[in-house]
Amino acid sequence: MPIDLSEFLPQLLRQPGLSGREAPVRAFLARHWQPLADEVLTSPIGTLTAVRRGSLPEPRPKILFAAHQDTIGMMVSRIRGEFLHIAPIGGLDPRVLPGQQVTVWAESGPLPGVLTAPPDPLLPPEMRGKPVPLTHLLVDTGLTARQVARRVRVGDVITFAQEPRLLGDETIMGPGLDNRASVAAFTLALEALQGRTPAGDVYFAATAQEEETLGGAATIAYELRPDVAVAVDVSFATGPGVPEAKGFPLGEGILLGLGPNVHPKVHEAVKAVAERLEIPYHVDYLPTHSGTDAMALQIAAAGAASMVISIPLRYMHTPVEIVSLKDIHRAARLLAEFAVSLQVEDQTNLFQSIDQED
Repeated sequence: MPIDLSEFLPQLLRQPGLSGREAPVRAFLARHWQPLADEVLTSPIGTLTAVRRGSLPEPRPKILFAAHQDTIGMMVSRIRGEFLHIAPIGGLDPRVLPGQQVTVWAESGPLPGVLTAPPDPLLPPEMRGKPVPLTHLLVDTGLTARQVARRVRVGDVITFAQEPRLLGDETIMGPGLDNRASVAAFTLALEALQGRTPAGDVYFAATAQEEETLGGAATIAYELRPDVAVAVDVSFATGPGVPEAKGFPLGEGILLGLGPNVHPKVHEAVKAVAERLEIPYHVDYLPTHSGTDAMALQIAAAGAASMVISIPLRYMHTPVEIVSLKDIHRAARLLAEFAVSLQVEDQTNLFQSIDQED
């Protein structure tokens, strides 16, 4: 049966996998990727890579697609009686945190909880009427101090407990769509490659620790030494507080990066495939760093010709991120077609041209 994105993606979003603690989501992906790949590998740092072998004789050109599997969240930093102090993992927006339901992943099992803030009149005068900083937020599990002391440890991680929901027919809301949306696109692309053989070796890597260290991307690129490395991530969709000059419309196409973190010839090659397939896209101008795994992919070992493809997303780094299912399907189709469109002659021309001076 073909993968139903509206069923698969909510399951993927429910898997815990904060930076450095990606084991549950990695195991989930491994089960789904194993039947779709020639080989599935796990790196020491926790990156999961699905491999599709090419038809050319070895050594074959290598294309690496990388999308991070880790999400933002929190860690227990201190226990005070029945309340838990927290520290951020990845970038958190404290304005949206009070009142959020969370799950504390204790060794004895998951514990439900809620993020709480002191009443505004009881805050220091200089903090009243303002967003409460993380230092003043606490997690309340409803347990007594003695129960908390027995079950919770400093270092336990905390995830948002917001349940993924479909909004209308074409959008989905939930925590972790940055960047599980792209990981879902990888799964669809692997499915689309069934019965088709690319010329070079194609690697789909669900990288670890992008939100904190970029370590998964740096290490998998160092190990594989790809000729072309494409980071697939999310970027800002237009919405409240995000003008058109800083965002892109939701559901109206994917984003093709262009800037110092992108090799212009790879950008042109991907754009040509999108145009041939009539996949709608926007050019995402990246005049500095891209804020994605491409920053590490580009400079690992001797370097790779890098590219950034993004999916528009609203409300980034909140528990209610929103993406369009259409854009995920578009990204998946583009990745699969780009991988197989580079036949022997084109493959040689592209990789030779990358080494030439622009």
